[in-house]
Amino acid sequence: MNLRAPLPAVTIFVMPIIMAIAVTISLVLPARAQTIAKEKSAVNVMLNSLHEAASTGDWDVYFDLYTDSSIFLGTDATERWTKSDFQGYAARSNGWTYDMSERHIFLSDNLQTAWFDELLENENLGLTRGTGVLVKEGGKWKFSQYNLTIPVPNQLAGEFVAAIRALPEPEK
Repeated sequence: MNLRAPLPAVTIFVMPIIMAIAVTISLVLPARAQTIAKEKSAVNVMLNSLHEAASTGDWDVYFDLYTDSSIFLGTDATERWTKSDFQGYAARSNGWTYDMSERHIFLSDNLQTAWFDELLENENLGLTRGTGVLVKEGGKWKFSQYNLTIPVPNQLAGEFVAAIRALPEPEK
């Protein structure tokens, strides 16, 4: 008695297709992971370059990392600067130093947009948080927006908000 029945014709044709798909997936997924890792590394290097250029007051390098339409949001509610406005502010300074202690980088599916958050330490402001959006422009990562904030511990928030509300309204 023959216990091995012949494979149906459909199975003979479908199995090679399934195998081809499995092989393709096994080759594509690692390549995609490597591409993502490469892009995250490039973003990390760019962010480090930003902080280094700011620390040394190298404004040519610093502002080359921003798109022409970028926006910088500072710690004060009145600090919403275009690239040219921010260049004017920076030109009066020898630089500022922020040391990064933690960073998280994320990428869009098409790898043309990145966003990040990082904790930074500054001599004058203490613990700060930088967040931003980057876009791929001419094959290079550039800032579309950077936002610098001072995280307020929840237990101090009420007191902090009351102090802000007691201030006169800023001029617009």
